[in-house]
This record gives sequence, C-alpha cells and structure tokens, in this order.
Amino acid sequence: MVETTGRHLVSLKGVSKLVIAVSTDTSTENRLKLLNGFYRLEMQQRILYLLEIWQKRLGVEANYIGIKKMKTKWGSCNIQAKRIWLNLELAKKPPECLEYILVHELTHLLERHHNERFRAIMDKQMPNWREHRNLLNSLPLAYEDWQY
Repeated sequence: MVETTGRHLVSLKGVSKLVIAVSTDTSTENRLKLLNGFYRLEMQQRILYLLEIWQKRLGVEANYIGIKKMKTKWGSCNIQAKRIWLNLELAKKPPECLEYILVHELTHLLERHHNERFRAIMDKQMPNWREHRNLLNSLPLAYEDWQY
C-alpha cells in the first residue's frame, strides 16, 4: 500500500504484485471497492479477448456475460436467456481458470447437463479442462479476511 494525496488507484507491479495508492484516511470498505473495481476491469478485458476465441470455436453466442461476487459458484448459465455470470474471484486465480469456467458455461449453451455429451464437447474443445478444474478446485473460493 502506498499513501497518496492524489487520485486513488490500483496498479500491477510486475506480474504478481498489486500496488494500492490511497490516502491514509480511506476506509477499509472504500479500499475494497477500489480493489474490486480493478479486478472487475481486468477481468472484463480478459473476458472480451476470450469470448472472441471461444464463441467462434464453439459456435455459440451468449447474450450477456456478467461479473458478480458469488459465495459458492465459479459461474452460472441461464440457458434460455443465454446469460452467463462469472465469479469476480476468478480475477484472482490463474488465467487458465477463468478460461476454463468461461468455456464450461458457454458449453452449457450446447448441452444443459454435465453428461457424456457435455464432457465430450469439453474434451474436444479444451482437452486439458480437467487439469484446470482440479487447479481451480484446489484453490480457496475467496479470501475474506484481507488486511489493508
């Protein structure tokens, strides 16, 4: 954390360090809002890039992709509305985890259930999806007790 009298901001230093620049009297709640805003923007940019690739590859198109904090899921898909929600916590995970969840949810637009057909589509389109799933499942969903 860096103290600033100017505009608050979050920046990436190197590949794995975040720098939060805020004034000393900024509340923990506002620091968290700033950080979540940074994660949301980073994730939106990655999603746009991945959507271009995966919608074309799978031959599907989602009507809406949203990001929200979820307590128990990495993603969800409303098949009728073609609406996908992704957990904001994916922004804190390795990039292949976000890609796996996005592909998983897009695949539901082709097959509703986690059945043999679903697994066959995933195997064909993303052969290493099980490795990504196992990595993601080995990580905590979220860190709730951050110190600022």
